[in-house]
Amino acid sequence: MPAPVALDADPVRTAPSGVVLLTDRWQARRPLTEVVEAAVAGGVRWVVLREKDLSRAERAALAAELRAILADAGGRLIVAGPDPLDGDAVHLPAAGPYPPPAAGLVGRSCHDAAELARLTTEDYVTLSPVFPTRTKPGYGPPLHPAGLRELIAASPVPVFALGGIETPEQVRGCVEAGAAGVAVLGAIMRAGDPTEVAAALTGVAGRAGHGVARPAPTATREVR
Repeated sequence: MPAPVALDADPVRTAPSGVVLLTDRWQARRPLTEVVEAAVAGGVRWVVLREKDLSRAERAALAAELRAILADAGGRLIVAGPDPLDGDAVHLPAAGPYPPPAAGLVGRSCHDAAELARLTTEDYVTLSPVFPTRTKPGYGPPLHPAGLRELIAASPVPVFALGGIETPEQVRGCVEAGAAGVAVLGAIMRAGDPTEVAAALTGVAGRAGHGVARPAPTATREVR
């Protein structure tokens, strides 16, 4: 696995590591910006803005707020969908678009080997569900660490485990399977103390303020 590098060594091309927080204001027990601020205080340095039911203007305004929170801690915001909302990082669904847009940092959701085989210029992927999840109970069956390990071996880019990850023990299992980190939603969004939960998870996943350098493209991968 590539050695971690400082987040600011290449702020555009550095893929995440540690704990990546996915937002869901409907599950949050406080206003979303407060939850993100609390998670950042607990060590989170990467956040994926979802909230796709908002208008573009509303999402752009929220993105600006979250970027300001993350910037103070040296973190970065990734936007779910092909529109980076005036930023430079996006996270795409498995269904597309293909090829990925020419954003500075591109992630994609994957669930199996076939989806991993479609990757071209993405910088990282999430693999899910690793454990049973309340957020998207219809997705499955769960990979568990053994299945996660098999898919990580087939991935050309760093992998983040996603789905039902709520405890340090689960994080440890994912990291030991080869994951660059974990992506978490409910465990932090629903937490009474997001800072405490974030600190517990990032403490196992490693310093969330570091990223993983994107591997050099191979002969079968396109070069931007």
